[in-house]
Amino acid sequence: MIERTLAPGVTLRLLGTSKFKTSMLAVTFLEPLREETAALNALLPKVLRRGTQKHPDLESISAGLDELYGMNLEPIVRKKGEVQCLGFWASVLDDAFVPGQSNILEEAASLLGEMVLHPAGTGEAFLPEYVDSEKANLIDKIRGEINDKLQYALSRLRSQMCQGEAYGVNRYGSEESAQAITGEALYQRYRTLLETAPVYLYYCGSAEPERVERAFRAAFADLPQTPRQPMPQTQALAKPQGALRRFSDRLDVTQGKLILGFRLGGGVRSLEATAPVMVLHALYGGSTNSKLFLNVRERLSLCYFASASLGLSKGIMTVYSGVKFEDFQKAEEEILAQLEACRQGEITQAELESARRTVAGSLRTTLDSQGKLEEYWLNRFVTGTAYTPEDLAKAAESVTLQQVVTSAQSIQLDSIYTLRGEED
Repeated sequence: MIERTLAPGVTLRLLGTSKFKTSMLAVTFLEPLREETAALNALLPKVLRRGTQKHPDLESISAGLDELYGMNLEPIVRKKGEVQCLGFWASVLDDAFVPGQSNILEEAASLLGEMVLHPAGTGEAFLPEYVDSEKANLIDKIRGEINDKLQYALSRLRSQMCQGEAYGVNRYGSEESAQAITGEALYQRYRTLLETAPVYLYYCGSAEPERVERAFRAAFADLPQTPRQPMPQTQALAKPQGALRRFSDRLDVTQGKLILGFRLGGGVRSLEATAPVMVLHALYGGSTNSKLFLNVRERLSLCYFASASLGLSKGIMTVYSGVKFEDFQKAEEEILAQLEACRQGEITQAELESARRTVAGSLRTTLDSQGKLEEYWLNRFVTGTAYTPEDLAKAAESVTLQQVVTSAQSIQLDSIYTLRGEED
């Protein structure tokens, strides 16, 4: 991985590889996640994708992409800890597979820059029909989150567990804030982002670093040369603030959802701290050989599913499960009992080795996917770390039983959320 600073607050990371037949390019603006700006930020890439000065509508954009061997260019909004990441990623045929002399890298980067810097409109406002159309789509997306009951339950746990913390804000914002968006407010937010937000540029492909840098410098030459804000930071609480909290909703569902939120003892960023927590996660609830899967789901049949997920930069672990309404209490007790077993070192050598292999294998499969690599390096950029997937895989393979136990002992239960049926 090579890193170049193109301007203050504008960083380009290049991953040179001839492993793929395509090149991946991305541009990401990094903003603190805030309730008042989340919906505006989420709407921006969608509106920008509708048209540019040279390609003023979707039909024209599609024709331009076809000329670049069917290049794919998509808007994307992500949440990394308490950082809202918005922008575009593009996948285009790598120059090494284009017959003859090719400028496909330069043309792809140019189109990416055009979409960010030269939107369709008057130059002082977006086209109202694009804003109205994409605003309606955003509102529908926010409303539609309730249709995926597991994701809805996870979102509800995060928002209530992290009340008063930016992490509790939805990456798309709220329906109310989306409804309130005007074209004027959206364009003002766009100008503010262009002038103040840190910018992360990414390339993965076979081109020489100097050529990639030239292509991105030319494509983003019109980016305002203004002082940019420092990288947004994620604030991580080391432990729960007060007694255990319980939250519950009732909906028309036939399967209950039980979600437990834990604090990990603070944010986890360094290589030395990350590897043990990832191995613990795999051992406890992050794989089909985990204690939650083999005991709570298989042996005791208390859950339809039981898994865990990590929010490392925020220092949070979430255990999520689908349960029968009458089994909420039993499932909760057994989920906590399996964590206590980890704290007490009740872990076999086979369990430890399986968890280490799971983590290392998952990290190494990252090297086979451009999408996963882009996501991995964005995480590293947001957290200010630079270790490679292979570095982390090797560290995971060396994690000891005592390191896993120590990680488990630092975990504290913060909140419990249940989604119950209306008649339960």
